[in-house]
Amino acid sequence: MSRAGDLPELVEFGGAPATGSSDLGGTVFRSALCFWEDDDARGKLACEAGPWAIAEYLDYPQGCRFIQSFKSVAASPLFDQASVFTQRFRFEDLGRLFLERLVAHSRGTLAKRPQRIVVGRPVNYAGARADAALARRRYDGMFAGFGTDIRYVYEPLGAAFSFAARLTEPATILVADFGGGTSDFSVVTVAEPGAARRCVPLGSAGVGIAGDRFDARIVERLVLPLLGKGGRYRSFDKVLEIPGGYFTDFSDWSKLALMRNRRTLDELAKLQRSAVDPAAIGRMIAIVENELGYRLYDAVGQIKRALSSETHAEFRFTGGGLDIAADVSREEFESWIAADLAVIAATVDEALARAAKTTGEIDRVFLTGGSSLIPAIRRLFVTRFGDARIATGGELTSIADGLAMIGEAENIDDWAA
Repeated sequence: MSRAGDLPELVEFGGAPATGSSDLGGTVFRSALCFWEDDDARGKLACEAGPWAIAEYLDYPQGCRFIQSFKSVAASPLFDQASVFTQRFRFEDLGRLFLERLVAHSRGTLAKRPQRIVVGRPVNYAGARADAALARRRYDGMFAGFGTDIRYVYEPLGAAFSFAARLTEPATILVADFGGGTSDFSVVTVAEPGAARRCVPLGSAGVGIAGDRFDARIVERLVLPLLGKGGRYRSFDKVLEIPGGYFTDFSDWSKLALMRNRRTLDELAKLQRSAVDPAAIGRMIAIVENELGYRLYDAVGQIKRALSSETHAEFRFTGGGLDIAADVSREEFESWIAADLAVIAATVDEALARAAKTTGEIDRVFLTGGSSLIPAIRRLFVTRFGDARIATGGELTSIADGLAMIGEAENIDDWAA
């Protein structure tokens, strides 16, 4: 990341857009990968990343393998390799391919490898039995050869450093960062401008509940009942309820992308043969086989965003034998995520306790990340801290800005996780 004066400068990505896609320039490069078979490519397997991966997938979904949010499995001991056509890729392999394409689309900005790399990480990784040490090893392998000095910093601390640049007087701030997989909170004291040590981190806490979990709640209510959840299957002379495990990965958009493998599809085919309603399981198989996961979760994202500004919105999805049109109220959606919001509120308490600060000692609350735009999220903080103390902005870039600033800070070891 280059710099202009004292402020970070975001890398602009560009290049020749894929056939049929719109302008792919911008500063956001999503953690998505798309593979397709090509006799002229290295290993006969071509690859794109970020928005170019999405464009390739949308142009030819059935002829490619699309993997989105691959970083969500970084800390998972259950993930070993992703099957892509006839090849298998570890997390580190996927990461290196991703960086290779990111550099290629950076318009030369990243052609010269940086000496220091600051990698944002959640306070606590999402997922069952998440292993932070495993994630660290995998990311080290991903960035090996890309930089010589790799540091890891909690993402809300990056946002805090960025927000501090907007303040003109000392303050104690709470940063609430709502990403895709995790919600993370950090308390930081900010000194007056020009102070030798402007920011001091006091305490952080996090939980594996955020935008992806909210997406899953929508899928659980509107989609999974049409794919067999709650249905029954025959086992010898008994009729039993289909185990929920068949639907767990489908509810997680990053894991749904990995379901298109022979073992999983064979298991679903076996379940279909014994299901009381085989057509429902057939619809699930069709979505997986036809790579419709991105389109499904794009529809989910659309209604979630719509309910941030409207009191009612329509969920619409067609594909894989499904044709769903459902009116959803904001009140309904908030009831679906109520238990998740309670856990988030408790995690805020944990961050304050670790920082030894009370609600009244927080001068400003900075909300960032896409899910911070959900009215129920904002209301949680307004109710507790008051509207006057809430600040927003830079939902998609504040962390990157702050991490770049931390990368040049003399006391970077104070910030490293």
